[in-house]
Amino acid sequence: MINVYCYNRCTTCKKALKWLEDNGIEHKVIDIKEDHPGEKELKKYHKLSGLPLKRFFNTSGIQYRELKLSERLKDMSEDEQFALLASDGMLVKRPLLVGKDFVLTGFKEDEWINRLKQGV
Repeated sequence: MINVYCYNRCTTCKKALKWLEDNGIEHKVIDIKEDHPGEKELKKYHKLSGLPLKRFFNTSGIQYRELKLSERLKDMSEDEQFALLASDGMLVKRPLLVGKDFVLTGFKEDEWINRLKQGV
């Protein structure tokens, strides 16, 4: 089963969920604002993803801009970044797709097709 962290007002999340449904891929939706991943989960997801930690930040979000994270992240340790991400689900890039042995951030249809067509 795939977990999809989403925000119900996010148009990209809606598009991603529709894509999953249209492709018959079973998934569980988790409200990222109410039930966001903690530090331990984020560290695990980061490792599984193979992505730079910055890809886990919602760089177009209001909080990201208000906290001036585009300037501050480079001076923060990974532990500080994980703590910050865990503090507010709205800082986390969405949708966050979590499978058994992989994690994808954001909805890039080509990435999702390549990963999900390999088997979940």
